[in-house]
Amino acid sequence: MSGPPTSPGARDSLPPGLPPGLTFWSPPALISTWFGTGLLPKAPGTWGSLAALPLAWVLGARFGPAAVILAASVLFGLGLWAVKAYLAKTPDRDPGAIVIDEVAGQVLAVAPAGLDPLAFGLGFIAFRLFDILKPWPIKTLQRGLDGALGVMADDIAAALYASVVLAVFFLLSGRPHVFF
Repeated sequence: MSGPPTSPGARDSLPPGLPPGLTFWSPPALISTWFGTGLLPKAPGTWGSLAALPLAWVLGARFGPAAVILAASVLFGLGLWAVKAYLAKTPDRDPGAIVIDEVAGQVLAVAPAGLDPLAFGLGFIAFRLFDILKPWPIKTLQRGLDGALGVMADDIAAALYASVVLAVFFLLSGRPHVFF
């Protein structure tokens, strides 16, 4: 299912879908939509963020926070490649179906949470708020950068803001943490 081209400000009004010439099973579509998560109705970015949480939790539990940060870096690189290929098939600057940016950002955002369920939830909420509200310079990154980097960079910035929220949470709460 694919909608007509939209302006950047109107993208959320159309249901997510794949552009003509891009099949669900193509690697750019699978990665960009995070295995179809971005094709779910209503709030694809939130679905993408939720889909990232099990990956971050398992990597953190098995290998620690450094592996979570490494995974976010790999996801960012894969995202740049996949989003570039996806955008080549559509005139839209940031299609709603692309959620690899949320996945990479959400994984990075919860890296400081460790295996603390409360911090993990706070990391999810903080990331979504910063991704939606786009305080400076997040909105500037999204508008100022073109192509795949423009799609991906604002979510990494939102993740960094969310990570700061988690750092403050751990410092003020006195909860034990591997980073502090």
